[in-house]
Order: sequence, then C-alpha cells, then structure tokens
Amino acid sequence: MTHKVPVLISACLLGIRCRYDQDHALNQSLLDHFDHIQPVPVCPEQLGGLPTPRPPADIKGGDGRDVLEGRGRLITCEGQDVTEQFLRGAREAVRIAELSGVRLALMKDKSPSCGLNTPHCDKPEGHGIGVTAALLISRGFHVIELAKGSQFPKAGLF
Repeated sequence: MTHKVPVLISACLLGIRCRYDQDHALNQSLLDHFDHIQPVPVCPEQLGGLPTPRPPADIKGGDGRDVLEGRGRLITCEGQDVTEQFLRGAREAVRIAELSGVRLALMKDKSPSCGLNTPHCDKPEGHGIGVTAALLISRGFHVIELAKGSQFPKAGLF
C-alpha cells in the first residue's frame, strides 16, 4: 500500500462551494492525484466564522503579513471590518495542518486568505500574500498557490 502524504488544500479547489460568492474553484488535476495525497481541506474564512456567501474583502494597509503584525485590516466591500475572522481562520487552518502532520499546503490563488499573490491588498507592487498563506509560511509550511485550471505540481513534492 502506498503511503499518502497529508496536504492542506483550500477547500474551494476541491469543488467545495465555500468561496465568498458560494461558488468553488475546482482544480481537476488535484482530484487526479488522490492516489498520492491525503487531502486536508480547509476554508480559513469559514473557519474564522464568516458565512457563505459573504461580501468580498480586501486587505487595507498592506498584505497578509501586515495583518499578522497588526498594521493591516480586512474590510468588506460593505465597509465591515472582518480582520478578526480572517486571523481566527488562519490560526485554525494552521492548527488543522499541525494536527494532520501536513508540511505542504496547496492554496487558492488571488485569495486574501490563501493567495501568495493576491491583488486584494494595498501593496505598491499591486499584489501581496494572503493572511493564511503568510501565517503558514511563518510557521515553516511549504505553500504552493494553485488556480482553478492550473496543473497540480507533483514533480519533486513527494
């Protein structure tokens, strides 16, 4: 029997309708590799207590690293501050990763939670890291960003 590696995965990439707009971002190539991985699905925004659907949020005052350091805030398009929910969700995602023996996280691109290069932030470069991705990296996890249609980067990961 082949040992499956536990991998933290943004739940929306697995076809779970947890995105802010109650849609998913199914990445079919992930499903095609379940013989090698044990998926550990998470949605940090739901874990933080936000509903689905929910208003989209942007990071104001920097990116996810700035939020973790108390300089940035997450504000919805309706003006609601949801920073605490994003932080709670990031901490819970890390806790799940630690409890599951995860070392690798495959996270949804462009997300203010999961993205490595999210446009939903205030950075001069026009993009920055999401809150959960920043916390995972700070705790030593290897994070790879995936888009809905991108290929699962299996080579060299296992």
